[in-house]
Amino acid sequence: MLERFKLLAKHSHEKRLLRHVAITMHGIEQNGKPDAYRQAFRTVNELIDIQLNQDIPIMSLYLLPEDDRKKEHFLEFVDEFALFFNSLKDDKRIHEKKVKISALGKWYDLPSKAVEAIKSVLHETKDYDMFFLNFCINYDGQEEIVDACRLIARQVSAAKLDAEKISKEVIKDNLYSSYFLPPCLLIKNGKQRSTSGMLLWDSGSAELHFTNKDFSDFTKADFEKVVEQFKRG
Repeated sequence: MLERFKLLAKHSHEKRLLRHVAITMHGIEQNGKPDAYRQAFRTVNELIDIQLNQDIPIMSLYLLPEDDRKKEHFLEFVDEFALFFNSLKDDKRIHEKKVKISALGKWYDLPSKAVEAIKSVLHETKDYDMFFLNFCINYDGQEEIVDACRLIARQVSAAKLDAEKISKEVIKDNLYSSYFLPPCLLIKNGKQRSTSGMLLWDSGSAELHFTNKDFSDFTKADFEKVVEQFKRG
């Protein structure tokens, strides 16, 4: 599925190719406006345009950290979330560009309207393989690694895997993110200068960019500027 992107990775020393960009959406709730979440998803739509226009094969968005479910305006977020995912199902860009959409994390624990919206767009795009758009939803980077360890332990227990054969590659193969290349660039929004555990296993070699802005203030122009800086090296 990702052979053409692996080929890009093989020759990436020849020029700065952006194969996978990861972006956090921290700070939406700091906006304080009634339509803060709606505006956030408008921004996501603009980021998708840039991904497709600039031929970035993979983009991952940290949409909902696991602990955000406890926040005051969570149900408002869920309403806008469901509207956005339902709109993706019929989005011409997604189907014309054959964008495979994936959800990473324990998204199936969300309210039913959100789960059904996710299931629908995952089904509609399951056979696409030209671009990849991943959403980390109800996600925790440490939990991703813990879950991978559980899967590997079961394989060892069932005598399907020799414990001495456990390697970095085996761990990668059991992550939520098993099917895609690690990010080259991680853009962290919000005021905290930390990665917040996004794609924790995969982001070890990613170039980090801290915007020092809440996602509510992150713009299309900001994204384009960071991408151009990365490409220039």
